[in-house]
Amino acid sequence: MSNLEPNPQEAFCGGTNDVATSAVRELLVGRDVVLGGTRGMPVTRTLPNKHRRMVGAWCFVDHYRGEVAMQVPPHPHTELQTVTWLVSGDVRHRDSLGNDQIIRPGQLNLMTAGRGIAHAEQSLAPGGMLHGVQLWVALPSASIGTAPDFTHHDSLPSWSDGQVTTKVVIGELDGVVSPAHAHTPLVGAEVAFAGPGQIEIALQPGFEYAVMTLDGTADVDGGSLPTGPLLYLGTGRERLRLSASAPARLLLLGGEPFAEEIIMWWNFIGRSHEEIVASRDDWMAGRRFGTVSFEGDPLPAPELPTTVLKPRGRTR
Repeated sequence: MSNLEPNPQEAFCGGTNDVATSAVRELLVGRDVVLGGTRGMPVTRTLPNKHRRMVGAWCFVDHYRGEVAMQVPPHPHTELQTVTWLVSGDVRHRDSLGNDQIIRPGQLNLMTAGRGIAHAEQSLAPGGMLHGVQLWVALPSASIGTAPDFTHHDSLPSWSDGQVTTKVVIGELDGVVSPAHAHTPLVGAEVAFAGPGQIEIALQPGFEYAVMTLDGTADVDGGSLPTGPLLYLGTGRERLRLSASAPARLLLLGGEPFAEEIIMWWNFIGRSHEEIVASRDDWMAGRRFGTVSFEGDPLPAPELPTTVLKPRGRTR
């Protein structure tokens, strides 16, 4: 999914100075964003947040739900992976590598931008129920020049006790490893409660973690978490207890703190102002990113700010 804001603000992310070095409970309330103008698709963006920019290498979280139409024209990405996860509805993905893939609930679309890729996304039933999350993962310096790539996973590892089902979307959790390729140590997992139940998950103390409730209300480590905000849990935890008294669905994100400082502007990640400028110029000139088979014009890049973009830490 694209950041369709006409005046996108740069986000300075990364670095380890502001990583919580112990277990915390920090509630990150998202802001409402309409993608594609006043009649576009409403989403709630919890990362980047004004209080915290990243969780591990996770740097962007958009949560959307409702009878909406996703109509995102071709747009570019650099130096990141997009992770598309649906709870309900269907979305068609097309990219500049020639991939044309429909994603359905419980499946994963993973696109690696590397040095540059373009894609478009459209819901199959405009006006129908669409519920899901779009996430970005920042690539480390060693991977930013890699060739772009796209993979679809229709089956992911999971375990269940009948009431609680845990599915590992990417990375590793409690010894279970997803087939999706991550470039930094991280995890993304869905925990779904069919009814009242609880689960205790083994964590890696060196990772920082966050949890979002996608459906219902759940108890996370002894405190209630309603649908919407992202609960940042910091580092230092070896176990995490999750429970619910009714059907609920949670998203667990975590990873090794991302030590590199990066710039996020529009749909680009870079390490310098000049790199962001070059990516924007290439997109507008039709270079580097290729073309996407799509019934309509590609998305033009917004104007750059007049100030120089500089990488900074992960919090304000």
